[in-house]
Formats: sequence, structure tokens, C-alpha cells
Amino acid sequence: MNVRLIKMWSGEDVVADLIKENGEFIVIENPIVAVPTGQGQLGFAPWSPLLDGKNKPLEITRRYVVYITDP
Repeated sequence: MNVRLIKMWSGEDVVADLIKENGEFIVIENPIVAVPTGQGQLGFAPWSPLLDGKNKPLEITRRYVVYITDP
């Protein structure tokens, strides 16, 4: 697994398994986002809860990515 933190232009911080990256696209699996749960705590939820096939690779256009780093 290559778990990475991906900052999107939309402001979302996505934690996912980075499968592949090139100049135009990145491919991820199992994306999640941190959500506030109250009292200063964080929980995790699926990045796109309506996504069909949550364990399938997802290709994202690189222009929507601000940066990729370790979580």
C-alpha cells in the first residue's frame, strides 16, 4: 500500500492508496476524508459515498490536485 494525503483544488484532504501517477492523471483506491465529529475530534468517511465500486481504482485528472504527501 502507498497511502497518501491528496489535497484537491476543492479544498478536500483525501487519504487514499495511490496506485499510479503520471503527468495527466493519478489513480487511487479506497479514498476517505476526515470529517469533524464534535468536541474537536475527527472521524473518517468515504470521499464519494455514492461511488459505485468503492474498492475499484479511480482515475483523477492531475489538474484538480494541489499536492500529494504523506499523511
